[in-house]
Amino acid sequence: MNSIVWPEGFVPGFCDNFCSNEVIVAGLSVADVWPLLVAPSEWPVYYKNSANPRFYDDKGPAMAEGDRFYFETFGFPVESRCVEAVAPVAGQPARLAWHGWAGEGDTRLDVHHAWLLEDLDGGRVRILTQETQNGEPAKELAAAVPNPMINGHQEWLDGLVAAARAAKNAA
Repeated sequence: MNSIVWPEGFVPGFCDNFCSNEVIVAGLSVADVWPLLVAPSEWPVYYKNSANPRFYDDKGPAMAEGDRFYFETFGFPVESRCVEAVAPVAGQPARLAWHGWAGEGDTRLDVHHAWLLEDLDGGRVRILTQETQNGEPAKELAAAVPNPMINGHQEWLDGLVAAARAAKNAA
């Protein structure tokens, strides 16, 4: 299967925190899921841990590589820049990733949050999201039990799938 492309400094195993969540579901395609994922304004609709998304520089509503945006999650105000936005193309995975940061000094948190979506045989879609983090807050999150990142990202996946199903059924 395809995998996430990691930038230097954010490779899993060489960072302060890493989480990985994946679902494979029948009855949806990448085309059903992509519009909900690439538009941060949609996130709070299906993911309660996301709030106040906005783009800078008159960008949006869909993310494109290089776009700067902001949102709040896990109690952090996150400034972000989209570093990968590869829209769905038949036979290839769609990819979305951003570098996000919050805080300064000892409270600084830097993340690389990536998504990979691919159509599978039998009318199934695979949605993989992985995030690596660096900084003192990342170390605290990594030590927390239960892991808030794993649980939060699972809620994001579950909400994304439910929203995609609802949109498809409404069409």
